[in-house]
Amino acid sequence: MDRTAEDLLRELRAVDESVQIEVKRGSKVDRSVLETVCAFANEPGLGGGHLMLGVERDRDLFGDTYEVCGVSDPDKVQSELVTQCATTLNRPIRPQVSVEKLNGKVVIVAFIPESSPTDKPVYITSLGLPRGAFRRVGPTDQAGTDDDLIALYSGHQVDTYDASIIPDADMADIDTDAINDYRQMRNRANPDAEELSWPNEDLLRALGCVRIDNGSPKPTAAGILLFGTSLALRRCFPMMRIDYIRVPGRQWVEDPEHRFDTLEIRAPLLSAIRKASNAITEDMLKSFSLPEGALAREEEPVLPSRVIREAVVNAVMHRSYRIQGAIQIIRYANRLEIRNPGHSLKAEEQLGEPGSETRNPRIAAVLHEVNIAETKGSGIRAMRQLMIQHNLLPPTFESDRRPDQFVATFLFHHFLGSEDIVWLRSLTSEPLSDEEARALVFVREVGAIDNAAYRAINRTDTLDASTHLRRLRSLGLLVMKGSGSRTYYVPGAIFENPHQSPANTHHPLTNTHHPQSEYTPPLAGIPEELRQRIVEAGAKPRQDVVRGIIRDLCSIQPLSAEELCNLMGRRDTKDLVRSHLTPMREAGELSYTIPEMPNHPEQKYVAIGDLK
Repeated sequence: MDRTAEDLLRELRAVDESVQIEVKRGSKVDRSVLETVCAFANEPGLGGGHLMLGVERDRDLFGDTYEVCGVSDPDKVQSELVTQCATTLNRPIRPQVSVEKLNGKVVIVAFIPESSPTDKPVYITSLGLPRGAFRRVGPTDQAGTDDDLIALYSGHQVDTYDASIIPDADMADIDTDAINDYRQMRNRANPDAEELSWPNEDLLRALGCVRIDNGSPKPTAAGILLFGTSLALRRCFPMMRIDYIRVPGRQWVEDPEHRFDTLEIRAPLLSAIRKASNAITEDMLKSFSLPEGALAREEEPVLPSRVIREAVVNAVMHRSYRIQGAIQIIRYANRLEIRNPGHSLKAEEQLGEPGSETRNPRIAAVLHEVNIAETKGSGIRAMRQLMIQHNLLPPTFESDRRPDQFVATFLFHHFLGSEDIVWLRSLTSEPLSDEEARALVFVREVGAIDNAAYRAINRTDTLDASTHLRRLRSLGLLVMKGSGSRTYYVPGAIFENPHQSPANTHHPLTNTHHPQSEYTPPLAGIPEELRQRIVEAGAKPRQDVVRGIIRDLCSIQPLSAEELCNLMGRRDTKDLVRSHLTPMREAGELSYTIPEMPNHPEQKYVAIGDLK
């Protein structure tokens, strides 16, 4: 791929971030350079990427841009890059390197080709597997996980977890009622299906739910999850359940005296999907209509029933069953959030595109055969289209590799009603496209937006999203915050003028689902014992002491990094995030209160135990 340094720099300045371009200052070839090399070589379907040395981010008055700093000793740096690519990885990588002049300064451009499937995973030898097998996720290099190894080893025909035999299980753990449930659903989908005439054991073997081990049939993970008895599910998968959580209000733990109600669903997957979908539908606000010619009014949940079913099926089908954790369906006053363990194996920008990458192909095949799941790759697209057809904002999807989870968010707000149109006209006399209007309504409801969220609600590419967000910024409607891939936009000065919004609309950042104005630091609510621990911790407390205090503070109510610093008497917010909050979140001890947008300006942390 022959691209000039000038061409690459122009693209970076246009989109702020890029999945196929990475820049480094280039004074030396350090570990971060090797992580990028490894990620470009590993990422399936990316085709490789360009690494530019001698370019750096430069923060100006209008946010981040990219400036040429140059490489002082290009011969040395070029030699180091080629040598380390050949010696520090488990397999040598041969980058295509060129030295160019840009703005009068020397830069190095290296194209890192994608490795062949049989050569993957490529990893940094000193780090080992899986951590050293980096993946390219958006504009970042991410350390590998066990699920990444499955994807990277796919060229070697490595089997998936749902096909693995469960050692502590036998055929007595299979529930014949669950098999009969499958047979009835399969018969409705295809009465002529030949497998309906097969004995149970043959049927289960054909579905990949039973395998022969040392001459005896043994259930696989898919077999227990799809057809297991209640006892087998609790014994083999104690945390594999669906929790339906009703939260009063728009934020987590809004009322300490009435925090939430939880319904735990433990059942074989076909039954669990029905129970979860029904629980959501029955609990959802209904809209009523009287179609022309009808004698009785019809009611429909504020979210279409098919969207609810697809969202539940998507969580069940694509979650990681290696991770011992529950699927959480959280119903707030203004939205539905579905959190499932395991990040998306598809890049976020490819969600909804044809083709499916599932970590559970046996489970997925069964769901497809009984017409519960959409055809491959179309479930997310169907949800988006249905939301738009019902005049709702499209859902947003957040795939977070650390902690390893996927979050789908569905806002109940109807898009561009009469109040919305009046409100938008009060903001500006400039013509707005539907995409820009949708983004402004999203900001009003959620409080902020970033490039990924804009792409999700408008189904556009990164460059188009950046162009429109910058236009809204130039009109004074949005203000840019953050930098690089962490750039986000919040309401501008025009948003803040209450005279320009109709009385019945939401005032931004004061009536969102994480309202800033409702928060009061819980000084009075801190138990005396915890206050004493903070005092006794001193200026240089041990790591376990700091994290214990953070856990206890965040179990009282959600807190931002700045609020935690103030309460604990610390000065360096960035150090607290880097040394404690991020590791605790990655370890599953803390969770974001706004997982759908990690860069949200009102992001807070809550103790993860309070989410169960």
